[in-house]
Amino acid sequence: MLETEINPNDKMWLSEVEAPQIITDPNLFAWDDEADLVVAGLGGAGIAAANEALDQNLTVIGIDKTSGGGATAKSGGVFYAGGGTPIQLAAGVKDSPENMFNYLIQETGDIVKESTLRKFCDTSAENTQWLMDNGVQFDPSYYKIKTSYPGAGYFLYHSDNSMVPSYMENAEPAPRGHRGYEEGPFRPIGVGGTIYYPLKKSAIKKGLKIFPQTEARSLVITSEGRVAGMKILMLPSGKLAQKHKSLTSRGEMLQMLLPPSYPGSNLLQIIGGLFIKRAQKIEQSHRQVKYIKAKMGICLSTGGFIFNRSMVKEYAPKYYDGMPLGTPNDQGSGIRLGQSVGGQTDHMDRVTAWRFLNPPLAFAQGIVVNKNGQRFCNEMVYGATLGDAMCEHNDGKAYLIVDESLFHDAKKQSKEALPFQRDMARMLMYFNAKKKGNLIDLAKVYNLPAEKLKEEVEKYNQAARSQSTCEFGKGASDVKELNGPFHIMDISIDSKLAPLTTLTLGGLVVNEETGEVLNQDNQEIKGLYAAGRTAVGICSNIYVSGLSIADCIFSGRRIGQNLRKGNKT
Repeated sequence: MLETEINPNDKMWLSEVEAPQIITDPNLFAWDDEADLVVAGLGGAGIAAANEALDQNLTVIGIDKTSGGGATAKSGGVFYAGGGTPIQLAAGVKDSPENMFNYLIQETGDIVKESTLRKFCDTSAENTQWLMDNGVQFDPSYYKIKTSYPGAGYFLYHSDNSMVPSYMENAEPAPRGHRGYEEGPFRPIGVGGTIYYPLKKSAIKKGLKIFPQTEARSLVITSEGRVAGMKILMLPSGKLAQKHKSLTSRGEMLQMLLPPSYPGSNLLQIIGGLFIKRAQKIEQSHRQVKYIKAKMGICLSTGGFIFNRSMVKEYAPKYYDGMPLGTPNDQGSGIRLGQSVGGQTDHMDRVTAWRFLNPPLAFAQGIVVNKNGQRFCNEMVYGATLGDAMCEHNDGKAYLIVDESLFHDAKKQSKEALPFQRDMARMLMYFNAKKKGNLIDLAKVYNLPAEKLKEEVEKYNQAARSQSTCEFGKGASDVKELNGPFHIMDISIDSKLAPLTTLTLGGLVVNEETGEVLNQDNQEIKGLYAAGRTAVGICSNIYVSGLSIADCIFSGRRIGQNLRKGNKT
C-alpha cells in the first residue's frame, strides 16, 4: 500500500531534513562545488553507484555523515549471488539464473516486477565478477550444512531457505551466500568491510571526491521541479573533525556493546550518549553550509530508518520492541529528502526481524509456539522467515520448547559454534530457560493453554514416531520426539534476554529500470535517484542473508549505468 504524502511541515515528519530550496537558474546559483553525480550516503549502494558512474567517465562527489561504510561495513559481509558465479563454479556448484529466479520469487513475491527480479538473477554472476574486479575477495570454501552463518574458514554457504523441503519443490538448492574473504582471526561483525573497503579504495583511485562528516540537509530544485543540487552541512577537516570522529566512534561503540534489553545496557547507553552529545556540540558550533551542484543527478543512499525510533513507532509499530540493526545514522534522511520533493514511498511497514535458532541445531529440532500454545512455522527456516511469522501473524510472541535430550545436545553443539552464536545460545539456556517436569506446569510459566500445548506436542511426536515430515514441512530427520522434562524459552520480540534484531525494508519508490525516484503520479523526479535501503528493492518483502548487500550493488550500479539518460542542467 502506498504511503500518504508527507512534507517537512507535517508534525510527523520526524526528521531534520528541510524543505527544498527553489532556484530559477542553476547556472547562476553560487555553488561551492559540483559533479555529474552527487551521492548522499556512502554505504554499499552509494559506493556501488559511485564506482559505476566513475567507470562511465563521470565525475562523482560522495558525502557521508561519517567516513563511509554504513550498515554494509558493519555487517557480516554476506553477498547473495547465484546463477553460476565464479565462486560457485570453483566450488563445483551447479546453479543457473533460472534456478535462482525460481527460488527467489518465493521470497520476493511481487515486491518488484518479475522483469526486475529476472535481471537481478541474470546479472548476479556478472555483479560478482565486477566486485572481484574492484578488489573484493571471495573464496569457494563451501559449508554444506544449513546454518545461519558459516564457521571459520568457510565462505560459501546456504544463506537462505533453499534447503527447506517446501522451497526445494520449486528450485534446486544452491549455496548463494558469498562471504567476503579475510585472513586472520575470525569476527562476524564488521566482515562487511571486506566488501565495502575494496570498493571505496577502487572508487577513490578512479577519482571519487569524498566529503566526510558531512550531512545532506535539503535538496535544491528548479522551479520546474528538477533536482539540481544539495545543501550540505560540512565539518571542516582538522583537529576538531578528528575529535568529533573519535567522540562519535567511542560513543557508538559503547552503545552497541550490549543489546538494549540486556542487564547493564542502560548504563552503557548513558555513557555512550555523553560522548555523542559532545560530538553534536562540535557539529552545532562548527559545521559550515555548502551547496553542491549535481549536473546529472543525486543518488540517495543513506540507508533505512531503523535507528529513528519515532519513525519506527509511526510506520512499523509491530517492530518497535526489536533491537535496531545497522548504524545510528540509519535515520531515514534519504527517504525524507526524496519525500521533500514529492517522492513516493511504499512498504514503510516492512521490517525484517531475525530469530535464528540454528546453531545449535537442537533448538530448531524442538518446537516454537505462539501465545495460544500453537506451532505456526517450520523451525528450520531461515531466521528472518521465522521472525516475520512471529511479528506479522502472532503479535511478536513466541516460545521455544525442547526436552532434556535436545537441551543437552544444544549445550554440546553451542561449544562448536562461533562465539556470537555460542553466546546467544548460552544466554537462552542459562538465563532464559525454565524447566518443568510436565507440559501442564510448563504451560503455566507463560500462561499458555495447557490442553492446546499438549495437543501440539503430541501431533509433533506422532510425526517423529512415524519418521515423517511435520505439518509445517520440517524434514523427518529434524523432527524429534519430545519427552519430559521440558525447557521453555521466551523468544518473543520483547524478550529481555533474547533480543530480536530488526532492519527496515521499505523506502522510496523508483523506476525499476533506471533507479529514478517516482512522484505521487508515478512520474520520474528528474535528477533524483535512490538505491539500497533508502529505496524499495529486491529484499523489501522479506530478507535472506546477503540479499540487502546484493540489492545495494544491483541498485547502485543501475544508477551509474543509466545516469547519462538524464539531461544536464
